[in-house]
Amino acid sequence: MSFTGALTAIVTPFSNGRIDEDALRRLVETQIQAGIDGLVPCGTTGESPTLSHAEHAEVVAKVVEATKGRVPVLAGAGSNCTREAIDLARACREAGASGTLQITPYYNKPTQEGLVAHFTAIADAVDLPMVLYNVPGRTGVDLRPETVARLARHPNIVGIKEATGDMTRVPELRRSCGPDFSILSGDDATVLPLLACGGDGVISVTANVVPGRMARLCAAARRGDLETARRLHDEHLPLTRALFAVTNPVPVKAVLAMLGRIEDELRLPLVPLDEDHPVRSRLRELVVELGLATATTPA
Repeated sequence: MSFTGALTAIVTPFSNGRIDEDALRRLVETQIQAGIDGLVPCGTTGESPTLSHAEHAEVVAKVVEATKGRVPVLAGAGSNCTREAIDLARACREAGASGTLQITPYYNKPTQEGLVAHFTAIADAVDLPMVLYNVPGRTGVDLRPETVARLARHPNIVGIKEATGDMTRVPELRRSCGPDFSILSGDDATVLPLLACGGDGVISVTANVVPGRMARLCAAARRGDLETARRLHDEHLPLTRALFAVTNPVPVKAVLAMLGRIEDELRLPLVPLDEDHPVRSRLRELVVELGLATATTPA
């Protein structure tokens, strides 16, 4: 399976410290009705570091159940412990996920050879499509394009979420990994350049708020309509910047709470924005500007 278009890195809604299953189902339905191309539960945006293994499997299973096969579910299953990543990937497969998203091991900072060994071990152990995830700003380790090319030879490794912001990597990855290898942006602010350079889509935080616009942006770019793609990109770029002005997913949960879709609840060590925080004020302005709410809507 290949993963293309706009996939939402969906938040995990909480209520009184527990997963809010009803809110999660509503979020999934809203995303699908808006035309999103896929869902990615239990990533960074889904607060995966604070989920127990049982909760992790529960969230993936609930998202799979709610999608009813209408869009692929690429489940986050990464860890800096290879054995744990294998266990999580197996749980995601049992839950019915379409594939897993595997982040580079963080903190222990493996070498390139270590990265090859880590991802190969997971791909060998779990017969499920895998998308690699490279985000050096969070993990402290960079998955180099030449290493990705080696990993792309494995039949279960089908793509990469590239979040370095380095557009020179896209044609290099395309050339070395082939036309069927999915290259997805992990940085909403640079999704348009990545698509223009030959990428296939995005795993998006912004799509939690504007899934239809992000899906249309990707579709326009892929059919060569860069004028439409540029217009959509420019329209929601201020929102994207605001959503990353404070650690993700703090701002995106604030917006979804403003829109009445979830409670503004995170798990420690993350905390909600203060009511008078300038980012919260800016987000209120943007939901009105984008026509998502009116100036009289409680926020």
